[in-house]
Amino acid sequence: MRLSRRNVLIGGGAAAAALTCAGVALAQRPQAFGSATAVKVEAEPISQLSTTDPDRTRFGALQFRSGVDLRSPVSAFGGFSGLWRSGDGRDIIALADNAQWLKARIETADGRLAGLSGAVLSPLLLSSGTPLRRSRFYDTESLALSANAAFIGVERNHAIIRFERSRAGGLVRGVPIPVPEKLKDLPSNGGLEAIGIAPQRSALAGALVGLAEGGRGFILTGPRAGVFEVVRSGGFDTTDLAFLPGGDVVILERRFSLFGGFGCRLRRIEAASIKPNAGVDGEVIYESQASHQMDNMEGLAVHREGSEIVLSLISDNNFSALQRTLLLEFSLVE
Repeated sequence: MRLSRRNVLIGGGAAAAALTCAGVALAQRPQAFGSATAVKVEAEPISQLSTTDPDRTRFGALQFRSGVDLRSPVSAFGGFSGLWRSGDGRDIIALADNAQWLKARIETADGRLAGLSGAVLSPLLLSSGTPLRRSRFYDTESLALSANAAFIGVERNHAIIRFERSRAGGLVRGVPIPVPEKLKDLPSNGGLEAIGIAPQRSALAGALVGLAEGGRGFILTGPRAGVFEVVRSGGFDTTDLAFLPGGDVVILERRFSLFGGFGCRLRRIEAASIKPNAGVDGEVIYESQASHQMDNMEGLAVHREGSEIVLSLISDNNFSALQRTLLLEFSLVE
């Protein structure tokens, strides 16, 4: 979701800066590239999550590993609302909300995030060759990848576009798939903020699952297809989801207030509780504080490194120079 505020405070706590937007979107979307384009990405390491307790590494059920503040001289860089990391954690795909996607290689130093290499921004195209940004599917908000396909969730004109994945990892032949009528009835700027593919051995058996910002959930494929509701609390809204290897779901939530700035929360929901007509809730495994280095966190990915389950978060800077594109990673403490 793109934030619209008349007076928006960017950042957290008393250190926030004010931005007057005259009732329009926080930043106008720049034009996406017409073809795959290599971009330069600079990174500033983030070694501590808490600015007031720099030695602290444990936060709820998460262990902070590292992070980077990503910047690029290219105005089309940013706006990332969806995230994927490969099984070994070395490759990354980030979906921007102006119908383009970033593909890059993760660089590390001493086991910590150090930056991105080989970064390429590419437009998303329909099977007809029409760029999504020039179609009614221009507002891309959520991303899920399988071995042979990628699914992109679209707000405003609510839809899911299925892309074939080439051997080189490119996305080709974007085609809308059937979606429930109840999904089409969602508010214009309150559509699918999150989609994910359940593990084959989980209770949902490889189903495609989506969550709208307001808590409405959809099991979109498989024998348990139907609608459910996620219990909301604390003023948080859904921004992404990711499945853990065992099938449980981690939901990324975001909260914004004029004086407090952006807040971030992660909840874990048991896979067996997600079924048609259910109301589901889950334990909070992390909630940010004003001293934590957070921004408008909208993308979540999960991968395994050895015995560790790694959760990665990326922020949507709304293409604003007053916000940051943060890539953070944590280990889940079971």
